[in-house]
Amino acid sequence: MINKLLTQVLNSAPLGRKDGLYISHVAGDEILELFLAANRLRWAFRSDSVDLCSIVNAKSGDCPENCSYCAQSSKAKADIEKYPLMDRGFIAKRAEEAKAFGAKRFCIVTSGKKTSKPELKRIALMIKDVRRLGLLPCATLGILDKDELSLLKDSGLERYHHNLETSERFFPEICSTHTYAEKIKTIRAVKAAGLSLCSGGIFGLGEEWEDRVDMAIALRELGADSVPVNFLMPVKGTPLEAAGTMHPFEALKIISLYRFILPDREIRVCGGRAQTLGEFNSFVFMAGADGLLIGDYLTTAGRSPEADLRLIEMWGLSAG
Repeated sequence: MINKLLTQVLNSAPLGRKDGLYISHVAGDEILELFLAANRLRWAFRSDSVDLCSIVNAKSGDCPENCSYCAQSSKAKADIEKYPLMDRGFIAKRAEEAKAFGAKRFCIVTSGKKTSKPELKRIALMIKDVRRLGLLPCATLGILDKDELSLLKDSGLERYHHNLETSERFFPEICSTHTYAEKIKTIRAVKAAGLSLCSGGIFGLGEEWEDRVDMAIALRELGADSVPVNFLMPVKGTPLEAAGTMHPFEALKIISLYRFILPDREIRVCGGRAQTLGEFNSFVFMAGADGLLIGDYLTTAGRSPEADLRLIEMWGLSAG
């Protein structure tokens, strides 16, 4: 059955929900067969290039939203550093560091439901600085409208990141201070503004495989160019602090599922990669990924960029 689905995707026939649910039930010796098929799809649709991005937590903590996984929520009691929007010089320095260790894209991230107008103007200048360094500027600034996004595009923004996080069905279980519909509205504004769209989610929140399949199909229909795959890192002081870490093979199976449903999109493995995959981190490309977030995350540490560059080289792939 896996070979049948592989042939279907290679022939440019998209998989349906039933096909995705079949992949979700793959187990035993079929798992490696699934990974090998996903790897073949990666080569067929994305070649040998691994897209690298890095982020900066430009404004941290005190977010009024109540997302259950997030340490930056004002409802959480997590012990994290909190600060207002960083100055322009600091962001430029972080972008220079990201470029030095091989990142192609650099994303400015702020906490909160929505970036204020004064902050937006300051960030527009930061985006110009990032562009001048030769990096592709990205931003994660919450729920914005088309006019606000167009201002950023005019300043040089290439891509806007706005995660669905999970399926429409499960979203109310993890957040009640904004809606799934608000997220969809922002995503459509991103496309209307002519920006590249980065949108994915977090896995291990308590969702079912059906939710994972439904989100993948939704992202395909919304036209996401890059799909970040994050794995929950339970943080003390958040509502999900007692949640366990998923098995590495479950995490890798999610990557393969997304490669099958979104064969021609960037499947980028981001938060929780090192913590969830552990010794199986080297399997990310075999499972179908063609993009990585390198360096640290927002409030937690990631793998060293040097280690990831060595991994890419060992696989015979190219970074950039």
